[in-house]
Amino acid sequence: MYFKQFYLGCLAQASYLIGSDGEAAVVDPRRDIDVYLEEARAQGLEIRHVIETHLHADFVSGHRELAARTGAKIYFGARAGAAFEHVPVRDGDEIRMGRAILRFLETPGHTPESVSVLVIDRDKGEEAQAVLTGDTLFIGDVGRPDLAAGSQLGVDEMAGQLYDSLHGKLLKLPDSVAVYPAHGAGSLCGRNISSETSSTIGQQRAFNYALRPMPREEFVRLMTADLPEAPAYFSRDALLNREGPSMLDELPPPKGFSPQEIEARRRGGAVVLDTRPAADYGTAHIEGSLQVGLNGQFASWAGALVAPETPLIVVTDDPGRVDEVRTRLARVGLENVAGFLEGGVRAWDTAGRPLARTEQITVDELRERLREDPDLQLVDVRRPAEWQAGHIPQAVSMPLHRLAELTGSLDRGRPVTAICAGGYRSSIGTSVLERLGFRHVTNVVGGMAAWGEA
Repeated sequence: MYFKQFYLGCLAQASYLIGSDGEAAVVDPRRDIDVYLEEARAQGLEIRHVIETHLHADFVSGHRELAARTGAKIYFGARAGAAFEHVPVRDGDEIRMGRAILRFLETPGHTPESVSVLVIDRDKGEEAQAVLTGDTLFIGDVGRPDLAAGSQLGVDEMAGQLYDSLHGKLLKLPDSVAVYPAHGAGSLCGRNISSETSSTIGQQRAFNYALRPMPREEFVRLMTADLPEAPAYFSRDALLNREGPSMLDELPPPKGFSPQEIEARRRGGAVVLDTRPAADYGTAHIEGSLQVGLNGQFASWAGALVAPETPLIVVTDDPGRVDEVRTRLARVGLENVAGFLEGGVRAWDTAGRPLARTEQITVDELRERLREDPDLQLVDVRRPAEWQAGHIPQAVSMPLHRLAELTGSLDRGRPVTAICAGGYRSSIGTSVLERLGFRHVTNVVGGMAAWGEA
């Protein structure tokens, strides 16, 4: 049996290719599917099955595209209600491929239709050697019970179902069974997900806080307390996955625009999306642009901050990366990429257009400024749980995904400094502040990690 995990750091998302005797299945595919086609071809496998462990909320799946390109069948949990041709599966249903067996377990709780997939290599025995747990069980965490878009069930009821799925099914598997989830650290589908991308049932039984022995009622309270707010694009992506997203090759290719053309499009509502690193953006950028660097969780933050109908104009210093930007945006359902700035920021400057800059300072410089001005406006854009784990006393908490709505307490006439864990999110935050009319904004390079080390 052939088995491979594909991990996409930008979305903290894992997918899988499993094959035997020339036949293969892909589990939880990302939207751009060439990586699976190429790997299957290299291994002499034909993809005949596409399995979704649930209706994903945090990314747009490639299930429809894979089926169209390969003729494969699509499999969903029976309660998915998918609006396209698919095979609804229930407990005990199987896919047999040569010496490999994929056996389905219904494991609702994260969503009503969630399934896990037992993986059996008959050359190694008749019992499962691994289980693909989707978003039901992560490494170090379990799935959130509040992300089931369109579900008629309450969060408490979903949390109860999650408890039953974990204790009644997954934790009844032998300790030796390998666990392969659909997400790793950074995903908002859980709250405390490990950076590890696989484990075993035994290790999770011993070390996963959510699996410690507790009554069902206590588990429900634990799972429903202090849930972080879900990004706006989650419900949209779940709906797209239920209805069947469009094909990537149906999207129009981005066009190269001159500075003059971009000005006209901005007047029509287009947003300039600067994808360069924070340092490059800080040195010179188009005033009013939104900066989300390709070097981090680009798609997730773009999805959280940009409405799907907004036309986007991409800024990058490497025109060869425009297609990458378009693909990564499409992974979260942002498909309205109108074009890109031809020639990059240099072309903007050559055309005599004004450029803005954002000051970048070290934590040592921040400390000196706080000594000189204890009332410095210091905005911490990390998530509430990060803030509660430790923060600079003079800072105020304004999580990035809510920054635009929380700035009313800030004095627009005074400088504002933004900080996060490492400098990536705070750079995004400075661009949000600039777009809101703040004129003197500063980014702290290295963030709280550097502050702690200093």
